[in-house]
Amino acid sequence: MTSFDKPTTDQDAQDAQAHQDSRATKEVTEAALFEAFGGLRGMVETVLPGLLFVTIFTINKDLHTSAIAALAVSVVLVAVRLIRRDTVKHAFSGVFGVAFGVVFAMMTGNAKDFYLPGMLYTLGLALAYIITALAGVPLIGLILGPVFKENLSWRTRNPGRKKAYTKASWAWGLILLGKCAILFPMYWWADTTKFGWVLVALKIPPFLLAVYLTWVFLAKAPPPIDVFAEMEAEEEAEKARKAAAARQPEA
Repeated sequence: MTSFDKPTTDQDAQDAQAHQDSRATKEVTEAALFEAFGGLRGMVETVLPGLLFVTIFTINKDLHTSAIAALAVSVVLVAVRLIRRDTVKHAFSGVFGVAFGVVFAMMTGNAKDFYLPGMLYTLGLALAYIITALAGVPLIGLILGPVFKENLSWRTRNPGRKKAYTKASWAWGLILLGKCAILFPMYWWADTTKFGWVLVALKIPPFLLAVYLTWVFLAKAPPPIDVFAEMEAEEEAEKARKAAAARQPEA
């Protein structure tokens, strides 16, 4: 009997099913990460205002023109999302970040201060990832739990996913701290143009690395527990019990 003639065993079927489940889990994880972090469009919205600011400032060294252009493009991005009725949370966060930077730079007259609020936010976020991981409530789990429809079930009912979320939070925290370790010294000694281009260059690569590591950790973790489906099932069961009780003849 050749290898092509061998009958399919139960183990083969189980292996095939496990492979399909693993692939489905990875696809769901990838889709959830894109939804949570904005995907390609979210990355463009994150980079474009800062890129426009440093480009204009490199050309004419005019703080006001650079700041107004960055704020204007952020507002346009939000307007486009509103017109298309898309999710606006990423675009809105970008507008607020750019607005804080513009106000701060205008107040101090230092173009580098356009980037300072975002740098402080990055540092705070890095510390939040690390502190919550140490506390046993990893921030990445709080962010992605609702996306996966598992809410906080991973904390007590799914230790494998809690471990994965903890690893991912450590990855985010350390990567963002590494980014801060580069930017904060440059804030003090580099000129505005050089500093701005380095900051723009560091927008996407650390983010992609953190997202990739999160995907790796979660793809190997147990699947999420769909608490919404459980609640719906409980509601249906409760309705069925009430209907059955209503059909019972009175004693």
